[in-house]
Amino acid sequence: MDTLSTGKVAETLKRLHEEAHQADRALMESFERSDLKEQLADFVLREQTGYTSLYQSLSGNFLSVSPEFGRFLYSCVRACRPQVAVEFGSSMGISAIYTACALRDNGGGKLIGTELEASKVQRARANVEAAGLTGLVEFRIGDALETLKNIEGQIDLVLMDGAFILYLPVLKLLEPRLRTGALIIGENAIEDAGGYLDYVRNPANGYLSQPIPFQEGRGNEFTVVTR
Repeated sequence: MDTLSTGKVAETLKRLHEEAHQADRALMESFERSDLKEQLADFVLREQTGYTSLYQSLSGNFLSVSPEFGRFLYSCVRACRPQVAVEFGSSMGISAIYTACALRDNGGGKLIGTELEASKVQRARANVEAAGLTGLVEFRIGDALETLKNIEGQIDLVLMDGAFILYLPVLKLLEPRLRTGALIIGENAIEDAGGYLDYVRNPANGYLSQPIPFQEGRGNEFTVVTR
């Protein structure tokens, strides 16, 4: 069964990707006007100055996954069959819809999403409801280093899609709950993001990791827990 391509989910995703394109057009065009690597490095420097204020200034932006990445995420969830999935950086709920749809198509499970901006969570909840996926997603509001401290049971899948400099701290926070074989999908896991890539690419840390071979330059990373 695949409910990603039809009905409420497909209609909601089509609308949201169109809204995201309009909302983020100016920001994306500014990235296209100069070297992407330099732009991302500059973004990291702005995060280091104060990621809370930076993302508050971007509260109207989706900063969401692409349809291609969303389908990849859906496929990973279908294959992994997680009971508990965690999303760092839920924004307006687009990636949550891909994940929750896969959970439903698998027969059940729970997504715990966290987002710094309360206004985004309000919209994310409405979008998940519009897609007919209410009950599969729990959104938490605030800094992920606080909101993800308490998770019951083992974690089977993690999507990293928040402040770049928090990827490694969030991963280390979740590590005690990660089961062997759990998937970690890093969207925009760039070289400048605080040592995250060096950490997950070192087998001594209990991971096997490699770049995702599409959307080149975005720093997407696919990681499996081996310990």
